Amino acid sequence: MAKKEFTFRGKSLEELQKLTIKEFAALLPARQRRTLSGGFTDQQKIFLKKLEKGGNLETHCRDLIILPNMVGKTIKIYKGNEFVSVIVEPDMMGRFFGEFALTRRRVEHHAPGIGATKSSGGIAAK
Repeated sequence: MAKKEFTFRGKSLEELQKLTIKEFAALLPARQRRTLSGGFTDQQKIFLKKLEKGGNLETHCRDLIILPNMVGKTIKIYKGNEFVSVIVEPDMMGRFFGEFALTRRRVEHHAPGIGATKSSGGIAAK
């Protein structure tokens, strides 16, 4: 079975890469369209210039929307204490960087603490 060709709102990846940012924004949901209509911040502009040059891409811009020209690149996104490497795939377009570098860990509970239950009151705290 042949691999299915990727399309985003009826357009192939090559067609999307030829679009301007305004034309691409018209294909996005309202939240992303509104974000792009306000323009880019200074930090986002710096990142986009580095993206054109290539090389090591690290960013703190978790609110930047993934654009078609980012597909195939490896980008390191800051999550508060370290950078997480993310390989941008076509189905990530239109989403925010922050969605792919989670800042909170899964909570893992162990044994209950002292005084948490009636029977644990008699245990020495040491």
